[in-house]
Amino acid sequence: MATLRPFCMPKWGIEMTEGTIVEWMVGDGDAIRKGDVLCLVETAKITNEIEAERDGVMLKIVAPAGDQAIPVGALLAVIGDSAASGEDIGRFISGFVPEAGGIGARAAGDSAETAPVATHIATIDTNRPISPKALELAQAQSVDLAAIEGSGRGGRITFQDVYRHVQPAGVTLWRGPAQLVADEPGAFASPLARRMAAIHGIALAALTGTGPRGRISKHDVLAAVARAAPAPRDQSFVRADNPPQIERFDKIRTVVARRLVAAKADIPHFYLRISVAVDDLLALRKTANLVLRCKASVNDYLVLAAAKALVQHRDMNIQVHGEAIHRFAHADIAIAVASPRGLVTPIVHQADRMAIDQIAQASAALIDKARAGRLAYADLDGGTFTISNLGMFGIESFDAIINPPQAAILAVGQAQRTVCETAEGDIGFATRIALSLSVDHRAIDGATAAQFLATLKRLIEDPEQLFA
Repeated sequence: MATLRPFCMPKWGIEMTEGTIVEWMVGDGDAIRKGDVLCLVETAKITNEIEAERDGVMLKIVAPAGDQAIPVGALLAVIGDSAASGEDIGRFISGFVPEAGGIGARAAGDSAETAPVATHIATIDTNRPISPKALELAQAQSVDLAAIEGSGRGGRITFQDVYRHVQPAGVTLWRGPAQLVADEPGAFASPLARRMAAIHGIALAALTGTGPRGRISKHDVLAAVARAAPAPRDQSFVRADNPPQIERFDKIRTVVARRLVAAKADIPHFYLRISVAVDDLLALRKTANLVLRCKASVNDYLVLAAAKALVQHRDMNIQVHGEAIHRFAHADIAIAVASPRGLVTPIVHQADRMAIDQIAQASAALIDKARAGRLAYADLDGGTFTISNLGMFGIESFDAIINPPQAAILAVGQAQRTVCETAEGDIGFATRIALSLSVDHRAIDGATAAQFLATLKRLIEDPEQLFA
């Protein structure tokens, strides 16, 4: 007996009404385990990995990956605990009814669990070495193992061997101008390798993979591109056609653009600029990292200093909602991160209550998730202040745009060695960082912002106060 279950579009946050499937990580007939990533779903704010809640089989993908927006609660796929007939799956899909509110869904006439469906799983006896997952798939699909050549160590049959025997590998859908086609039969390649092969016109079937179990990687495709490139020759310059490649904003960049335009148009910005000496901070950071066995960055110390300054100046630790000001007891510091999908601002919550090693761990985790496109709604919700640091790119100073509903943002430039006068009246050198504070003049006065900036400067230049 097999039990069919719906896999529906999830809901994150009260504002989410729809999502877009960016990529399916599994295909029809794949065996899945609890915790396996099934697909990537993009909303207006985040792109999240959706994991399997239990073991089973991906029986049928109903909603393909692409640009189509799918409402919350809509049926994405059908999952079962074993194989089922196409007739049973079709009847389940046609009878599917979303539950009220769009949070979950069920098949018509069913309650919490769907009715069991009778199915047959073949029992396969073999003396050949085979992985448990591959054997499970072979039994579910009634595969004759004699026709499969194992690619694992010692001729062991792997899951990929059985999967490729059942059907060609699926295609991963990506955003952008490249038109991808399905893998050639027998071509086992990573999603990035498939995309690069499509861009450069490389046939995957002609490549020999050097990755695990013969998987074709981006390095194999790049090597093929290099081999196919014509030898350089001397020739006069000939102007070639240069048509544009048009790519529409994705959901995240659309939301960021809309918010920044509104912020610049509706918020009266004013700017306060200072520079701070960081030699003592750099020396303390080196010692503290050894003692605490952490890798706290200069930006982590700026987060800690800003958080402590904000709780001392609560008129700065605010959000502006229309004509109302929301003040907070603790500082939630957003850090601007340039991700592959655009600018995001994940939040270190209650940074004023954290030690420097805790901030370093929290910010590193958020940056890794942002660059991998795996930020959750909770990682972006809230925030009372933002720090945007471009110093690592060699930018000396800049002014940032306020991230509403916050009322201020701190722009951080590159650390530079500058000539200065010592206490003894001699000429010396100091390491200084330029800071620019953008402030919403509707809610914060110039004197209030200046006092906050003075406190921040004192904490940075006397960093032992951060540990008090």
